Amino acid sequence: MDLSIIIVNYNTCGLTIDCIQSVYASKTRYTYEIILIDNHSADNTVAAVSDAYPEVRVIANDTNAGFAKANNQGMAIARGRYVLLLNSDTVVLPHTLETMISFMDGTPEVGASGCKIVLPDGSLDKACKRGFPTPSASFYYAFGFSRLFPSNPRFNQYQLGFRNPDESYPVDCLVGAFMLVRQEVIRQVGGLDESFFMYGEDIDWCYRIKQAGWEIYYNSDTSIVHFKGGSARRRPFKIVYEFHRAMLLFHRKHYQRRYNFLINGAVYAGIGLKLGLALALNWIKPARPAAAVSGSSKAGVKA
Repeated sequence: MDLSIIIVNYNTCGLTIDCIQSVYASKTRYTYEIILIDNHSADNTVAAVSDAYPEVRVIANDTNAGFAKANNQGMAIARGRYVLLLNSDTVVLPHTLETMISFMDGTPEVGASGCKIVLPDGSLDKACKRGFPTPSASFYYAFGFSRLFPSNPRFNQYQLGFRNPDESYPVDCLVGAFMLVRQEVIRQVGGLDESFFMYGEDIDWCYRIKQAGWEIYYNSDTSIVHFKGGSARRRPFKIVYEFHRAMLLFHRKHYQRRYNFLINGAVYAGIGLKLGLALALNWIKPARPAAAVSGSSKAGVKA
């Protein structure tokens, strides 16, 4: 088996069916399996997928396991040389799998790779190629400097806005919506850290992969479409909270010992301030429909 594709689902039945269908429409010589982990959906996803695609290996959780734990469940039974984390709200192009596996086979020093990810309107999903959220990178990103100066490397250390998305190059981290990882890497560094419930686990994983000596690569030769929800409506408190909690967890785990108490204090104060501002801005937005919430961020995680 060349590839194990892990899809985590929570109440995104239609999107998940479309995602699986796009995988089976792939033009590739490589063998693959699809593993679906359902986080206790109430929309009949398990039955619908089992009926339409009986060859899909399904794990039906009786509780919401979170994004990291659910993916780890899939990795535990994966048989492929490579493991692909694939969001349920994505569609792969016919040659995506062929291009990415061929690239990984030809670059043994690369432990994990991602492709270009575009949104339905054709714009780039900026999370597909990122730098690590160091204190300075996080500050410039959280307080808008990266948006004000999109072409300045100093202010765009996190989203790498100054790098051409139509070129390929090594990066610090990818996004869990599409992340292709060698089984050898997983055996070496372990799976996703389940302390992160729905954000930050992909960045933490990439950090550990690079610490183990592997390269991480952004490959623009192919792409997928990511049907993320818009941000114009109010997000549930848990989504806003977990995003900022992930920032705190990552800094505490990887950076706290590298900086003095003044910088650490400034980071934690900044996260708290950013959380407060995000909650205030979120409160004044109109409420989001339940259907939009379930597929808006991490499609396999309960909002």
